[in-house]
Amino acid sequence: MTSTAPTFGAALGDRTVPCGPDQPLLDAFLRAGVWMPNSCNQGTCGTCKLRVVRGDVDHRDSPADTLTAAERAAGLALACQARPRSDLTLALDGPAAAAGRTAHPLRDLVGTVVELADVARDTRRLRIALGEPLAFDAGQYVELTVPGSGVRRQYSLANTADVDKVLELHVRLVPGGAATAGWIFDSLRVDDEIEVSGPFGDFVLDDAEGPMVMIGGGTGLAPLVGLARTALARDPGREIHLYHGVRGAADLYDGDAMAELAARYSGFRFLPVLSHEPDPDHRSGLPTDAFVEDVPSARGWSGWLCGPPAMVDAGVKAFKRRRMAPRLIHRENFTPAC
Repeated sequence: MTSTAPTFGAALGDRTVPCGPDQPLLDAFLRAGVWMPNSCNQGTCGTCKLRVVRGDVDHRDSPADTLTAAERAAGLALACQARPRSDLTLALDGPAAAAGRTAHPLRDLVGTVVELADVARDTRRLRIALGEPLAFDAGQYVELTVPGSGVRRQYSLANTADVDKVLELHVRLVPGGAATAGWIFDSLRVDDEIEVSGPFGDFVLDDAEGPMVMIGGGTGLAPLVGLARTALARDPGREIHLYHGVRGAADLYDGDAMAELAARYSGFRFLPVLSHEPDPDHRSGLPTDAFVEDVPSARGWSGWLCGPPAMVDAGVKAFKRRRMAPRLIHRENFTPAC
């Protein structure tokens, strides 16, 4: 006679969802369509930190620098890592306390590669056709599972939410990477099947109506394209400055598409910036410095940052230097992974 592992109840606000003993709390809530703050889904950012009011959890691989011993003793946990050991009552603190709002349910799908194209140095565009639509918000991301390994990697969606059956991802080669060097840039082919899970992330449009500045480093451009197109569809006259920071001109891509967007919307500006390899046709320096040079005051603006942690940190400082309200600064760090 076989035994079945118990399923526990996890309560957050007025919602209680079932959660298995080997299932992360975040996974259980997102699959039930219950919003919970989340970003990296790897335990490194701390976005999904919550309070265990009643019950016990197993913290599993929660990093000590993200969830300290003192925090664990105080009842805090990382929802993307913690597994239940009993029925739970949970709470979110501060701005994250708006739990219980509706989210797009987390789903597992199988898609088919319909495009795999080199668009810049060490950068590929990957398009995956799905058999059924995936509901998401522009700016969110999906996870791909590397065949035969169980390794999962996160990639931002370049789509707007109305393009929900063919997902577009921009992938940068990571030397020695299990997902890129060992798969996407090596053995993956058109017509191959891919396991896709999503959507994840809180890097989505807010209710602000003023000008927007977006800074993307490398393939950090991907979610910003979806966000910019969505914002312009809602308000065609909105002012949007989109900076794309890369090492050299060989790393730039989608310039024609950005030019078309600028021709269609008078308030949209696309501003590529080269940090390491000067080119007479492009601006040199850091995109965060370029923003400071271009915008004397960002009061009333909202800011969007996506890319390497150092660039994101520099962007936050640049936005604050130009008097942008902290609550209007949105960030998405690309967590290094092999």
